[in-house]
Amino acid sequence: MKKYIKKSVITFLSVIVVFGFINCTAVKNANNKQKGAVIGAAGGAILGAIIGNNVGKGGNGELGAVIGGVIGGGAGVLIGNKMDKQAQKIEEEIPGAEVERVDDGIVITFDEGSGVYFDTNKYNINAASQITLNKLIGVFKEYPDTNILVVGHTDSAGDANYNMTLSKNRAYAVTGYFKNKGLSSGRFTTNWFGETQPKHDNSTVEGRAKNRRVNIAILPNEKMIKEAKAQANN
Repeated sequence: MKKYIKKSVITFLSVIVVFGFINCTAVKNANNKQKGAVIGAAGGAILGAIIGNNVGKGGNGELGAVIGGVIGGGAGVLIGNKMDKQAQKIEEEIPGAEVERVDDGIVITFDEGSGVYFDTNKYNINAASQITLNKLIGVFKEYPDTNILVVGHTDSAGDANYNMTLSKNRAYAVTGYFKNKGLSSGRFTTNWFGETQPKHDNSTVEGRAKNRRVNIAILPNEKMIKEAKAQANN
């Protein structure tokens, strides 16, 4: 079973707030949906620490507008329960993917070792990657009340401007594949960061392979949020 991780808040003040919460025994022992209810809005931009949140580097919109804040209280518990189930389904369908439950969302990381990858200097979806993405499409259809953010990254080898374009093309290749398979275009936002958001050491072969990645974030849409709030208030 892969880890469902609550990431640290990236601003100093938010770190202080969350640090106080997570040192409480009750929160330490809570599951993801319970933590979401306790922490509430304190975790506003945590997803940005995973998928990149440098607005202006690339992409077609501010990630903050897609990510939003954490839904607290009873609605947060209900949303967390749905997202936990969806994350578990993804793990079952795609055992090679890195699946993380973060705030009210899910972050999936695909690199060369996890089912969706690209040949050197290429951005077409190869046959092996299509098999994995088709499984993910099945989950997206099963859980329709979500928005989907696709983010492309590269390693630091080669020209930085070239890498930025390559990450853009790879991210759009994934988004385009999803749309061509019948998923609504309104669910998607696409972004890219080239080599500017490494998660691993670019000085090693293994690190560069892991940095050549596509992240997919799954987030509750307005319909899911409204329904959860209405149910929580009943």
